[in-house]
Amino acid sequence: MNSTPPVLGVPVKPEAPRGFTWKKKRNMFMFVFTVPTLLFFCLFMIYPIFHGLYFSFTDWSGGSETKNFIGFDNYKEMLNDPIIGTAIVNDYFLVFWKVIGIVGLGVLFAVVLTRFRLRGTVFFRSVFFIPNILSVVVIGVLWNYIYNPSIGFLNSFLSLFTSENVQTPWLGDTKLAIWMLLPPSIWAGIGFVMILVIAAILNIPKDLYEAASIDGAQEWQQFCRITMPLAWEQIKVSILWVVMTTLNGSFVIVWMMTEGGPDNSTQVMGSYLYQMGFRQYHFGYASAIGVLILILSLITTLALQRLMRRDVVELA
Repeated sequence: MNSTPPVLGVPVKPEAPRGFTWKKKRNMFMFVFTVPTLLFFCLFMIYPIFHGLYFSFTDWSGGSETKNFIGFDNYKEMLNDPIIGTAIVNDYFLVFWKVIGIVGLGVLFAVVLTRFRLRGTVFFRSVFFIPNILSVVVIGVLWNYIYNPSIGFLNSFLSLFTSENVQTPWLGDTKLAIWMLLPPSIWAGIGFVMILVIAAILNIPKDLYEAASIDGAQEWQQFCRITMPLAWEQIKVSILWVVMTTLNGSFVIVWMMTEGGPDNSTQVMGSYLYQMGFRQYHFGYASAIGVLILILSLITTLALQRLMRRDVVELA
């Protein structure tokens, strides 16, 4: 074997290792763990989206193999469907009040449980988080009993302050029903936001609060100048989470409590999609509603991300 001896003072270039290099091993590791996830994502997310988009251009009833292509007829029908307008208004009504209720109360409880020395903070954190581990079906059934006109807790409680029994049909009134969906929806989401914001607050250095107290800053000023800016990313994630889960997942609580009634006054896009697809077997039209939900969700998310940029918030 011929080899040239190294010259003193001249660095020797190491030979390239045989087989897999460290870079190749890293790429192989990333490939092995990324490809299965990507395949599952395409199978359960991308494929259903495009499949639903295809169905939205047909008159498929769901039970037969016949899928006649009808172009944009389903979308034209949506433009003339008054229930679609009601559903969109109800969806954004729930989005608006749930963001205020869930994020507002979640941040409030997080600040109280971290900034004030209270006994039993672990207990209160657990109590506030319990609704997040309950099924939405259980929450819907529970609040149905609370709102029951005859034996419900709410009417029984109000009867204590009147001379006669209160039997208000909370979920049977077209004006009250949509408002009655807010308490269970807000109650079910506060715990997640609270835990998220608590984690952010605990990561804020205590020296900042101590320095602010020495300078004479009150609790409200410390909240506005320290807590909010440094926990803003978690609060922003909470807002986006509330918006997306409402636009895409408010169907369950609506269906369990009102089924979209009375007189479609609590109909949301998800519940109307279910009604058209699995009650009236108009899967083509239901697919068009699903496409509308996707488009509105994307537009709303992009608009919120634009509005909630840190530089925009700081300038405001």
